[in-house]
Amino acid sequence: MQNFPSRLLEDAVNEMASLPGIGKKTALRLVLNLLRRDVHEVEQFARAFTRLRTDVKFCESCHNVSDTELCGICSDGRRDRETICVVEDIRDVMALENTQQYRGLYHVLGGIISPMDGIGPSDLEIDSLVQRVAEGEVKEIIMALSATMEGDTTNFYLYRKLKEYPVKLSTLARGVAVGDELEYADEVTLGRSILHRTPFEQTLQR
Repeated sequence: MQNFPSRLLEDAVNEMASLPGIGKKTALRLVLNLLRRDVHEVEQFARAFTRLRTDVKFCESCHNVSDTELCGICSDGRRDRETICVVEDIRDVMALENTQQYRGLYHVLGGIISPMDGIGPSDLEIDSLVQRVAEGEVKEIIMALSATMEGDTTNFYLYRKLKEYPVKLSTLARGVAVGDELEYADEVTLGRSILHRTPFEQTLQR
């Protein structure tokens, strides 16, 4: 147990360490860095996170993080509106956009089905995806979820929900290795995986 010379310092370290992936030693180093900064810099730092929490929006169409009611991708008239790529969260949107290989729209589920973590279909943005497909404009759904057991479970659930609609259901080519999370795939591999996507039905025959 560390002995802090200041309760204020200890409180700040504990708050910083509450973030995922940050231990107490890293938290202390970050807090001490902030302590050495000009007070206006720290106020700006704090204000950025306060505004993030209070002012950020989620796109009313795809549920991507946005500064406006409709995100920049959904409001871009140059995007292919007949193709929707289904992803787990905002990090996957960013990863796919970095490949510059995909020009369709997205649908952010907000997670994947994981009974061990208490996450079921009703906790995800699945009904709104079905509604988008039911409107009739969408021709293809690309299920771009992580190549994990939970990702495959979610893919199969989506397949069952959407198979009755006149829409092509495809999944990423397995250039993304089994067990990999999408956000950690390199851009070249991820780009090839989406360009060479395969019909989901083929994965059911393996």
